[in-house]
Amino acid sequence: MTRIVVVTSGKGGVGKTTTSASFASGLAMRGHKTVVIDFDVGLRNLDLIMGCERRVVYDFVNVIQGEATLHQALIRDKQLENLYILPASQTRDKDALSKDTVRKVLDDLKAMDFEFIVCDSPAGIETGALMASYFADDALVVTNPEVSSVRDSDRMLGILSAKSLRAETAQTPIKEHLLITRYSPKRVLDGEMLSLKDVEDILRIKLIGVIPESEEVLQASNQGVPVIHDRGCDAAAAYQDVVDRFLGDEKPLRFVDYEKPGLFKRLFGGK
Repeated sequence: MTRIVVVTSGKGGVGKTTTSASFASGLAMRGHKTVVIDFDVGLRNLDLIMGCERRVVYDFVNVIQGEATLHQALIRDKQLENLYILPASQTRDKDALSKDTVRKVLDDLKAMDFEFIVCDSPAGIETGALMASYFADDALVVTNPEVSSVRDSDRMLGILSAKSLRAETAQTPIKEHLLITRYSPKRVLDGEMLSLKDVEDILRIKLIGVIPESEEVLQASNQGVPVIHDRGCDAAAAYQDVVDRFLGDEKPLRFVDYEKPGLFKRLFGGK
């Protein structure tokens, strides 16, 4: 049975697309046939992070408007044979998306035996974001440990609970998972960021993972490789843990406590 997972937030720049790329890659690494769809019509950046921007011939809107088939538009990932990308259009309007057209694409993907459909949502509550979340079974709600980001994520939780197919048809609600990105225990200790408890107390949904603040995330994005492939990186390990928890494994949280640097690091410029 196919599970549709939306990666969402109320605020831009919190790491949704980075999360969509690494989360979908992590599912594929574990043998699950997975497709990740870019719902950010008009901007399109998932293909850049996935390193396939030069291979885009047809896109999501081409499929919706009957100008191409799914088989023509889907791009197979270079590193993972059971991962596919459906890019967004840079030249079309977001109003090209509708419930009926998105439903057909999702149903066709289900018929192609995809186990997971990961929907990379644009920020806010415009058409692309509403369409990305409407058919979801699960939601990864991505937030930074900052008041404005958490507040906007709380708004998205209200939309998920009220403006979804599951809400309209009185089904079991969308399963919500909280993912905190760009977390720095040192900055929390210094009072520059909200703590995990602060964020959890405000949003009141189950925490699925914490991604540490890391320069490697930006470097990986610039190289067109999801950071989860960087095995020596804390952020990659944190994303691996998120995927494992999503699939039902119990994993303790890592990278959430501040470790005071030892004498060697202090002597040689460590922070």
